[in-house]
Amino acid sequence: MSHDLTLAELRGFIFDLDGTLYRGNTVLPGAAEFVAHLRRVGIPLLFLTNNATTPPQGVVDRLTQMGIPAGLDDVFTSAQATAATLAEEAPNCRIYVVGEVGLRDALRAAGLALTDDFREADTVVAGMDREVTYLKLRDAALAIRRGARFIATNTDRTLPTELGLIPGAGSLIGLLEIATDVPARVIGKPSAGIMALGLRRLGTPAGLTAAVGDRVETDIIGGQAAHMPTIAVLTGASTAEQFAAMRPPPDWVFEDMVALDRAYFGA
Repeated sequence: MSHDLTLAELRGFIFDLDGTLYRGNTVLPGAAEFVAHLRRVGIPLLFLTNNATTPPQGVVDRLTQMGIPAGLDDVFTSAQATAATLAEEAPNCRIYVVGEVGLRDALRAAGLALTDDFREADTVVAGMDREVTYLKLRDAALAIRRGARFIATNTDRTLPTELGLIPGAGSLIGLLEIATDVPARVIGKPSAGIMALGLRRLGTPAGLTAAVGDRVETDIIGGQAAHMPTIAVLTGASTAEQFAAMRPPPDWVFEDMVALDRAYFGA
């Protein structure tokens, strides 16, 4: 373990969603029960997702329908983090978006201007886009080659579903990076920035707040970058062998949320 504390000493939890609490439209074993137990004893928690496609209310509705009641204050997305970052750093920018309604809504809600003309764009923001076209990717690449800053909401290469792993936002980001020879600046996990924003929302210290997730390259590395204890679960993208090979590895690895619930509450 990289932190000198026990599991029972944790006083806050930041949960990943896809592959951690649910897969596709299916809630994972023990997820609803563990969240309910934490709420019962007053432990603060936040649902922090790299998925930029769904607006926060949609995430709330999805969780609630799965038996995990949530409010808007409980949810923080990479789209919200991207919007907050750009609103602070470049409030007058003009953005060409490769992404869905969750990303567009977040950018507009932050007072940022969007454009469909790559010639007008000084910023390209890209995330998961399930209706992407070659023309949209072409124009994004042209804007970047003209000097537009290149921002990625996240770089998850795959997304766990009931059918298996499917292409994620990182697959589109990789295409644009190859097409432009420009690396994207990533706002979502594993950036320490999104974790810091999440901790600010939660109001708990990094050293006592666990980052819980299923993926080495985002959830666990992101938590470590923010100096948080990390908990890996084997219900999503990464395997026990991949977690064990990390240096340093996660602080704890559990088969699923059922095992984490039992370990934390001593059942």
